[in-house]
Amino acid sequence: MLSQRRLIYNVLMTVICFTLAFPLFLSAQSAMNTNRKVIGLLENDLITEASGLAASRQNVNVLWVHNDSGDEARIFAMTTEGKNLGIYTIEGATAIDWEDIAVGPGPLEECDYIYIADIGDNKAERSIKHIYRVVEPEVYASRAPKDTVLTQVEQISFRYPDGKYDAEALMVDPITRDIYVITKREQHVRLYRLVFPQEVKKTNEAEFITELNLTDVTAADISATGGEILVKTYNMVYYWNRIPGRKLTDVLKKDTPQNLPYVPEPQGEAIAWHPNSLGFYTTSEEKGGMEAQLIFYKF
Repeated sequence: MLSQRRLIYNVLMTVICFTLAFPLFLSAQSAMNTNRKVIGLLENDLITEASGLAASRQNVNVLWVHNDSGDEARIFAMTTEGKNLGIYTIEGATAIDWEDIAVGPGPLEECDYIYIADIGDNKAERSIKHIYRVVEPEVYASRAPKDTVLTQVEQISFRYPDGKYDAEALMVDPITRDIYVITKREQHVRLYRLVFPQEVKKTNEAEFITELNLTDVTAADISATGGEILVKTYNMVYYWNRIPGRKLTDVLKKDTPQNLPYVPEPQGEAIAWHPNSLGFYTTSEEKGGMEAQLIFYKF
């Protein structure tokens, strides 16, 4: 009899605890989902393996995206609603394994540049990697899509000082104009820097900065002001805040990042800050019959 009473008591307490806890669970989920907006499918059907994403700095409501390895040397423009704005071929470039894209400053003070990172290397076989830099063109979200060729493209070639690595994350510091690359597969991924001005006529040697306590890094981005940093893995998004005057290398070396709300996507390899740091966009490759969606997380 006593054991039956204990059993009944335990069952009742479990039900009561679950009843009390479940609204809190729903509240937490609701708070997270409130900040997550599924904008919709990418209109351009040619974007099947989105591997890099960047927000334009000069064109309102415009995003740049590109496919993973196997595509032509081209990037795609779309609106922040996923509407197709055209194809932009990168003249003189080769698409071996394009993995990330960034928008930031460059040699000319008055220009914004697009940086395309041909830094993927699944088997760690390539000694030399390439980053293509080109002045960002004017694109209007209200106009019909057009196909064009971007000319006067600069090739920034580099090697690592200590081996061959697979990488999928590129950042351009808007304050110093330095380029940062984060490797992917190590248990503690490695951060490298190409100091501005980068050579375009000979191969640069990347500078090793530090290891990060992360793995499977697939994308990264720095806000337009340089004050906020995102690094994405398949399952997490990490955030660093950089106060004015601090070096980016010090922030990444010394500070513990914050985990941001993020719902993992199928082969999610792309992230981009909103131009005004109001949040960030993500999209993914198309896997298992699932079409890629553009998602916005309000910050």
